[in-house]
Amino acid sequence: MRLKFPMPFSSVMRQQKKWQKTLSKLMEPAIAPAKAKAKPRASRPAGARLHEVVAFGANPGGLRMLEYVPPQLKAGAPLVVVLHGCLQTAADFDRGSGWSRLAKEMGFALLYPEQRSNNNPNLCFNWFRPSSVARDRGELMSIRQMIDNLSSRHKISPDRIFVMGLSAGGAMASALLAVYPDLFAGGAIVAGLPYGAARDAMSAMSVMKSSANRSAREWGDLVRSATPEIDSLPKISIWHGLADRVVNPSNARASLHQWLDLHGLPEEAAREEVDGSRVTRTWLAPDGEVAVELHLVHGMDHGLAVSTRGAVQPHRDAVPFMLEQEICTPTELAASWGLGQAKGIRKKSGGSRGGL
Repeated sequence: MRLKFPMPFSSVMRQQKKWQKTLSKLMEPAIAPAKAKAKPRASRPAGARLHEVVAFGANPGGLRMLEYVPPQLKAGAPLVVVLHGCLQTAADFDRGSGWSRLAKEMGFALLYPEQRSNNNPNLCFNWFRPSSVARDRGELMSIRQMIDNLSSRHKISPDRIFVMGLSAGGAMASALLAVYPDLFAGGAIVAGLPYGAARDAMSAMSVMKSSANRSAREWGDLVRSATPEIDSLPKISIWHGLADRVVNPSNARASLHQWLDLHGLPEEAAREEVDGSRVTRTWLAPDGEVAVELHLVHGMDHGLAVSTRGAVQPHRDAVPFMLEQEICTPTELAASWGLGQAKGIRKKSGGSRGGL
């Protein structure tokens, strides 16, 4: 079975100049990123859930570290790393997505790396700059140091670390999963792009409008080149709206091909389920665990699907790129990753890895 991605081509062409100008502004990097200076630990403003941590490491990417740790968090609890999109802050994303409400209810910790305007004026993670997404360098290394810092202080289970990101944060999640695959049990790429899709701001704008034309093997090779030795692979969840006018849905297909190749799974082996406007396709590893899943939502533009239905209601505040839907991505990810279950329930896929 081949995946088909309906493309609103005429609509995109009519707005091409408008989007090109917008994307150019979004992807414009700062001329001279500055390192964050050490300062006293910041106090948490009244009513805010997230707490800033400083002096967590060398921080070569100059990012901020914010966290939410529920009271009396148990040793061996899970950790979810959440990466915001352009024009967002960590607090914005948490308020709109409801991740900290889920963390309090289910008993897991949250890490929110946050971009600084002197790295990128529109607060985009610099996923398209090779120096920012290389192993043990730049922004990736800063995030790795945050994970190590929080995990050590709060006794996080090393095999229950997950990452999700939206848009530029989704592309950064792709980079983390590709460069540090052994670190994560699972990851979600939401309206994002595959690892290695671009090498500068200009190519980033191009692939955002239409994914680079590579074979599945070529997409997989980009990860193998960055991380030659991979002992285990994380469970991958890809989410994309089919009416996305910022990051073309063809990038979801490219991300899918990258991870199917790494897992050594044929595209035609998918199981398909239709639930309203959403089509979900899943691929199983030899041990029967879900290795890769793809969620495509008809009619949804660029953003994260959130809902007010159910006991957990994350979408109580209007935040850009948080889209009211019949589904809620954070809630479904928390359930899929077993974040409310006892330690030892979830496990990484250790199946075929396509010749690794």
